[in-house]
Amino acid sequence: MPRDASKFVLWLSLARQGDENARNRLFAAGRSFAAIIARVQLHRRLETKVDPSDLVQQSLLEAHKGFENFQGQTLHDWLAWLKQIVTRNVLDADKHYRGAACRDLRRELPQKAVGDSNVTAYWSPVDHAPTPSQLLSDCERELRLAEALEQLPDDYRQVILLRNLECLSFDQVASKMDRSRGACQMLWMRAVKELRTLLHDLEL
Repeated sequence: MPRDASKFVLWLSLARQGDENARNRLFAAGRSFAAIIARVQLHRRLETKVDPSDLVQQSLLEAHKGFENFQGQTLHDWLAWLKQIVTRNVLDADKHYRGAACRDLRRELPQKAVGDSNVTAYWSPVDHAPTPSQLLSDCERELRLAEALEQLPDDYRQVILLRNLECLSFDQVASKMDRSRGACQMLWMRAVKELRTLLHDLEL
């Protein structure tokens, strides 16, 4: 293992060797990532029936149980695998509450179709194939970003998810949050400032 390898890469490597402490640290880091994926994917009508935290708990439990069968080698592989588990559970919940004939939730997923291994699609489009070092950097950034987002107050997190991850206009965000456009813009600016502070602290 290179001396400059990130803690996430180290945890993944040790977890694959059977280190229980490293596995727990890895999954603790992945919890926030799974939570953000679940929040983005859950249909608004489902949120009143499905608690995102319950769905995340279910997904992480399944990932824990199936970790020995995980065939990936990299942090990117692991996050893509975790995302697929969360996505499958969201789709199962959608079918349970709204019926198999309802509009396929996969149409709501941003950027890529279900099963795509491009983890970074939830944050920003990738116009070209990343190098391995860029891919690793992206994955580490996703984990830190997810952790920071989960630490935000609910209204701060919601406005960033709607504006930046779902790419809604401020008029649409205002409608979703039942606030004025100006109030949402001010809320978003405060939320982004707080997010930057949290990200800076996590990188120290």
